[in-house]
Amino acid sequence: MKAKAVFYHAGCPVCVAAEQHVANALDPSRYDVEIVHLGEARSRVEEAEAAGVKSVPALVLDGAAFHINFGADISALK
Repeated sequence: MKAKAVFYHAGCPVCVAAEQHVANALDPSRYDVEIVHLGEARSRVEEAEAAGVKSVPALVLDGAAFHINFGADISALK
């Protein structure tokens, strides 16, 4: 069974670069990767917060949030 990976971002240049890197770095045989653009899917901001996301870009792997650089605080996306 594949592990779930969710990459949250807001579409800024830092986020897009991180998205491209993450998409290429994670082994598709091990991870089911979902990319969520919170600027376009604002209804999922609460979901990201509940997963522990404090800023974007961020990657949530197996329920643990990993923050990549600092593009925007999650509160700016509300």
